[in-house]
Amino acid sequence: MIEAYSFGKIIVNGQTYYQDIIITPKGVRSNWWRKEGHCLHISDLEDVLLETQPEVLVIGKGSSGMMKVPNEFQKTLKAKNIEVIAENTNKAV
Repeated sequence: MIEAYSFGKIIVNGQTYYQDIIITPKGVRSNWWRKEGHCLHISDLEDVLLETQPEVLVIGKGSSGMMKVPNEFQKTLKAKNIEVIAENTNKAV
């Protein structure tokens, strides 16, 4: 699925993306924007979480880990029995 990653670029199934994306079992969402720049909120992923009902959510925080995943975000998902793995993107992929 993920073929390559480097700063600012990810290749998934032969398609190159230069923006943040969401990868689900149904495919790639490339028209995704976060509510707040480098911080992830539940509202950023609500529709994806409802649609996919994952057991595990892997989050790439960027090449240098700039995107923050607040404790509240993680607690909310833990309460829904969703494991959160948040790593710098090169490790997450």
